[in-house]
Amino acid sequence: MKASRISLMIFSLAAAPAFAGDVDLSLTNDSVKGQVNFFGTNNDLQLGTGYTYHEGGRDIFNVDFHAQGRTAIGNLPTTAGIGMRGIVWDQSRADGGAVGLGGFATVNIPDVPGLSFTGGLHYAPSILSFGDSDDMTSLELRGSYRVIRNAEIFAGYRYLNTDIENSSRDVNLDEGVMAGMKIFF
Repeated sequence: MKASRISLMIFSLAAAPAFAGDVDLSLTNDSVKGQVNFFGTNNDLQLGTGYTYHEGGRDIFNVDFHAQGRTAIGNLPTTAGIGMRGIVWDQSRADGGAVGLGGFATVNIPDVPGLSFTGGLHYAPSILSFGDSDDMTSLELRGSYRVIRNAEIFAGYRYLNTDIENSSRDVNLDEGVMAGMKIFF
């Protein structure tokens, strides 16, 4: 079953270049995530979708929608986005999801061409959560280096947590140090 899910994800990502702005593949010790973003950084909107398979049979799907634009933090060129991330997760004993509000920022370092740092944070309180989720926090931090014009490698940290409804328990749906690559179209 594990191999068929990963094969399906790879097949979906292989078909993505026909309509994608970029495709992102990342790994932690316990998970693999594929993300397709449909518009480039020069567009005013960003729409993306992703799938994460976490060891032990947890499936996590996300849909992202952000208004984005170029700005500067200090003298550093920055692309920032504000919007929402919808997340649905499923495993054998529980399932749930949420629509988190938040955003992201990618800061480029002009003194080192190709180097950038990205941070994204989305939070969903209980009113925007459903199923077994009572709230949800999604955090991703990464440092990237553009190796060639249309590809970059990155390393960072991913954290996705939800509180379980009617329980004092919370679950880290996906957490860990990650590495990956992004291909631009």
